[in-house]
Amino acid sequence: MVLKNLSLLNYKNFETASFEFDSKINCLVGNNGVGKTNVLDAIYHLSFGKSYFNPITVQNIKHGEGFFVIEGKYDKKNREEKIIVSAKRGLKKIIKRNGKPYPRFSEHIGFLPLVIISPADRDLIVEGSETRRKFMDGVISQGDSDYLNTLLNYNKIVAQRNSLLKYFAVNQTHNQETLDIYNLQMHDLGTTIYEKRKAFLNDFMPIFSKRYQSISNSKEIVEIQYRSQLNEQDLLILLKENATKDKISQYSNFGIHKDDLIFDIEEHPIKKFGSQGQQKSFLIALKLAQFDFIKTQSKVNPILLMDDVFDKLDEQRVEQIIALVKNQDFGQLFISDTHADRTEKVIKKIHQSYKMFKL
Repeated sequence: MVLKNLSLLNYKNFETASFEFDSKINCLVGNNGVGKTNVLDAIYHLSFGKSYFNPITVQNIKHGEGFFVIEGKYDKKNREEKIIVSAKRGLKKIIKRNGKPYPRFSEHIGFLPLVIISPADRDLIVEGSETRRKFMDGVISQGDSDYLNTLLNYNKIVAQRNSLLKYFAVNQTHNQETLDIYNLQMHDLGTTIYEKRKAFLNDFMPIFSKRYQSISNSKEIVEIQYRSQLNEQDLLILLKENATKDKISQYSNFGIHKDDLIFDIEEHPIKKFGSQGQQKSFLIALKLAQFDFIKTQSKVNPILLMDDVFDKLDEQRVEQIIALVKNQDFGQLFISDTHADRTEKVIKKIHQSYKMFKL
């Protein structure tokens, strides 16, 4: 799969811009603030219908304008695919494939597989469990639309159950039959998600471990553990046993919405015990393993976006990563950097076709 060209209208700092891309490597270079990351984010937007860096739609519209349009033309399995994402202030965002709007955005997820490596990925280590759940759910969803729909339905049920608990508290009432209906729905949907997350991590962990070893050139043992309340107890039992706690807090305290991934190095949390270099290697291995996993699931080479990696990694490590595109297993690569000479020097070493875009 290849993104052939990209057009932007009133997107972030761009009034209008268009790009014709190389099928292999594309380098966006220029000073900070010129919009390199915004171009990568537009490409991300075409795959996921939202920004990687700012999911609030109206904040991606150029200041002073009323709308934005992102258009991309792809070559996928020898067929041209045209995707348009547009948003207007006060109206719902629209995603179109070949001129036809999607009834539900979730139907588009996974159609254009993509992986991004960014300095913002450090949030996966330093932030709370929600960030890591979103990563896990994002990887699984690109290859499993049933999983995504189940997750969306589960989140809807949890929100409704929380509203019901608040209603009980405000009105000093309680209806166990209604609560039992939500409990059963949470159990059925949550158990399905739990089993799929377990299966995912079982398949993902060997791929990740192999990537870490190749990037770090070390023999350190890294591990990702799946922490879930369902590891110890059936969800329906948990909900019934903790009904009083939920009633007092007016919140659903148990379920797969509390799951987490634990990142370890040598059996210790990498957040506390990993060096800066080890954390960087861990995150990049995580993203490259994501690439491998999605490719296997979708049978398509995902697009790979690398945002500002030179400023976060030493040149030798960047060379190692970019050299991976020598392998035909990789597809199209997009890189942003502040130094054109540095980027071109590394790119030339791997003898692949490329284009430089100076912004």
